[in-house]
Order: sequence, then structure tokens, then C-alpha cells
Amino acid sequence: MEPFAAGWLSILPPIIAIILALITKEVFSSLLIGIFSGACIYTFGSGVPDPLIKMLDVTFSLMGEKVDFQILLFCTLLGALVYVLNMSGGTKKYGEIARKKIKSRETSVLSTCALSFFIFIDDYFNCLTVGTVMKPLTDSYKVSREKLAYIIDSTAAPMCIIAPVSSWAAAVGSSLKSTGAFQSDFQAFVSTIPYNFYAIFCLLLVIYLCWTNRDFGPMKLAEENALSKNVAEEQKVNIDRSKHAQSEKGTIWDMLVPLIALVVFAVLAFLYDGGYWGKDPQYHTMIAALGNCTASKALVWASFGALAVAFLMYIPRRVVTFHDFMEGTIEGMKLMLPANVILVLAWTLSGVCRDLLLTQNFVQAFVAGGSGFDIFLPAAIFLIAAFLSFSTGTAWGTFGILIPIAVPVAAAVDPSLTIVCLSATLAGSVFGDHCSPISDTTILSSAGSGCSHISHVTTQLPYAWFIACCCFVGYIVAGFTKGSWVLSFGATAACFVLFLAFMWKRSFNVKAYAAQIHSDVRVS
Repeated sequence: MEPFAAGWLSILPPIIAIILALITKEVFSSLLIGIFSGACIYTFGSGVPDPLIKMLDVTFSLMGEKVDFQILLFCTLLGALVYVLNMSGGTKKYGEIARKKIKSRETSVLSTCALSFFIFIDDYFNCLTVGTVMKPLTDSYKVSREKLAYIIDSTAAPMCIIAPVSSWAAAVGSSLKSTGAFQSDFQAFVSTIPYNFYAIFCLLLVIYLCWTNRDFGPMKLAEENALSKNVAEEQKVNIDRSKHAQSEKGTIWDMLVPLIALVVFAVLAFLYDGGYWGKDPQYHTMIAALGNCTASKALVWASFGALAVAFLMYIPRRVVTFHDFMEGTIEGMKLMLPANVILVLAWTLSGVCRDLLLTQNFVQAFVAGGSGFDIFLPAAIFLIAAFLSFSTGTAWGTFGILIPIAVPVAAAVDPSLTIVCLSATLAGSVFGDHCSPISDTTILSSAGSGCSHISHVTTQLPYAWFIACCCFVGYIVAGFTKGSWVLSFGATAACFVLFLAFMWKRSFNVKAYAAQIHSDVRVS
């Protein structure tokens, strides 16, 4: 299929999909309409014969090309693993022990945040693993699934983009090679970390909200609903946890050992696939091997290995029968079907924009034409990266498009702003990946936490936009001060602190609300 340069029309499909998803609260039809609108622009704009038939052909042909079966396999196998872990009774035992050790709601969300910080090697791995481990604990303390999904999502991509040893660092390094602007791509990446204001302040906001429980916006309502519904009905409702009953023979190790195996297998698979033990000596370091590996393939190996460990632990001890184990794996795979479908549709929509309508060319022309406002260059690049990433749902695709453009432009306009502009590109890309309804990590975060996808998007968006606005101010200051980190970071921090101070009395006081609910329940 020959691409068609659609100009400003190339940004319409994702805008249509996002607006429809937020209005209708239904993501499947919204994504499909966005895809078909892009295919319609392509077929009618390029003047192909039989445009209606060609529109269907283009849509489903592109869908077949864009599907990453490795990621779908990873999600499916991880769904099976989560289900059998629950069947073993290990998650139940973990919840009982954790409630003895972690005795407050605040500590439960802080421990979730800490675990997310620890798993920084890959965002997909973070999204699904942390949700699996922490969901029983946060449920027991009546933390809303929306809050859990927000913590997971906000510590996935933002953490990976400032971790020197991660799959994201490797992807950025590969994009930097094409610019030829730096002697050491790794050193250039490390230099961007202090200026990546979105990732830094996104993580700080997560810590603040977990520590204070002062939520605002739609998240405030979600937290109120979680507390009032659970407290009022916990003695009246029998929860059907799953189709298969939890085993009474399971121990906490029946949950921990397969999950530890998943982490160990993932790291080893990353290194093996990247050539750490191979013949080529250039990949005999951890950073080089991570940069050379295919993360999705390695994660499939790791999830299959963890499922095999669970099988070997449960069947000989008859914690779960062979028949129930196999049935459970199928049921777990079924539970991941909605997330997998959303991923396929999101990939297709991204492909329509990038491969058929050449959205990147439109953005490139816009960036190249903006070299006259050098003092606003970092802020402009941040906005463009944020818009492109939010519209296409991919950070990797965004900085893959913009880094080869932004770095040479910054070097030509003002070399002192090169690192700042590179950081702004990464920060804007992470913003879109973090909160876009069609982002794969947003989808996986809602799936991992058991939260409705649209509920996760609507409760998270105000937080993401708040941080983005603070960062925009910081990058404006960076342009005026020729890249002064102290002044630009200070401006971002000032906006951050002032807004949170303004929202303090307007935010959700979870302790006061919980006390009121308990009081109402006792009176009734």
C-alpha cells in the first residue's frame, strides 16, 4: 500500500477515536470508527478505484500487519498465570499475611508504589505484574481499582524513561544513533534524565497522592465509591472470586515462587535474546544486551516459564488438579481477550496514521518551520511530542520520529538547548504513552488492575494534564535561560507545589470520609 500525505487530515482519526471514547465510554467502537475514518481518508484521498471495498481491504490488511503476536502471547500467558495463582490459594494467603504486616490503607498504596519503582526494566512487565501482586492487598483496604491502575501506569513508562538499564533506554539509544550528534548515545540519554520533567514530576505526584491520599477530580469520586460501597456491603455480599474455587492447600509461596520465577526468567531472557552469552563481544555487557534484545519475545519465554513453574509446584502436591489447572489456564486466557482486542485496534489506528497518512511528515514540516522561535523551542517540541504520542498512543514511535528531527534543529538553532530539546521530546512522548486511551501501557494497566479501561483513562487524565502543564512552564523557562536546569526545574516545581496547595482543601480526605462512612454504618 502506497502512503498518502494527508496533511492535517492525518491527525483526525486518533482525535475522532479519543473524543468518541471519552463521550461514549466505549472503547471498541470508538477505535474502529477512528480506524475506518483513517482508511476512508486514505482511499478517497489517494484516488484508488472502488474506494469502499478498498477501505475494508486496507483496514484488515493493515490490522494483520500491525499485530504483535509476541505481546498478545505474553498478555495471554500472563492472564493464565494470574488465574492459576488465584486458584492455588496463594494470593489469598498473601492477602492474609500482608494485612497483618501492612496495617493501613496508606501503607498498601505506598508499597504498591515501591514495587512499581523496583520493576523498571520494562513497562509491559510492570503493568501486569504489579497489578497481579498488589490487587488482593489494595482490594482488602478498599483502594479503588482506578487508583491502583493510576499508580501502575504512572510508574511504568515514566520510570522506564529515566532508568539507564531498561528496554526504553535501549530504544532511545537506537534513535539517537541516526542523528550522529553525540559521541556516546548512552551518555546523551543519561544527560536527559534531569531535564525529563514529566517523568520526574509524574513519579513525585504518585508518591504525594499515595502518602497523603488527597485525590481530586474524577479520582476523588472513584475513591469515595470504593470506600462507601465496600464498607456498606462487605458483610452482605458474597464475592464470587472466580469460576474455580481457591484451594485450601495453597501457601504464600505458591504465589511468590512463580512470580519470582517470572522476574528471573524475564531478566535472563532479555540478556539471552540480546546476545549477552553470544559470540559477538559487543553485546557482552548488560546495557548492550538490553539494547539488542526483543523485549516482547523475551517476555513470552518468561511468562511460559513461570506458568511451567506453577504447574510443577501445584500438580505433584495436588494443590490444584491437572484438569482444573488446564481449565484455569484457558479461563485466564479468556479474561485477557478484551485487552488483547483493544491492543490490536490501537496498533491498527497507529499504523493508519504512520504508514498510510504519514502523520510524521506533517509533524516534521511543522517542527522544521518553527525554528524562528528558538527561546520557545523546548516547549514547542514538548507540545508536539505530547500531541503526537497522545494521538498515536506510542512513545517509541514518537521519539523514533521526532528525535532525528528535534536534535538537528536544536543543534542548528542553539546548541546549548540540544539536551533540553531531546529531553522535551522524551517527556512529551512519555506523556502520550502514559495517558492516551489508545496507548498499550494504558490498556495493560487497566487490565492488570482489573479496572474498566475508560474509567482508568478518565480518572488519570487530570493528573497527567496537570503535570504536563507544569512541565510546559519549565520548558519555556529553559528556553529563556539557555537550558538552566536550576531555574527550569525550579519553575516546574513551583507550579507543582502551588497547584497542590490550591487543591489541598478541595481534595479527598480519605480518613475523614472513611470515619464518616463507618459512623453511618454503625448508626444504621
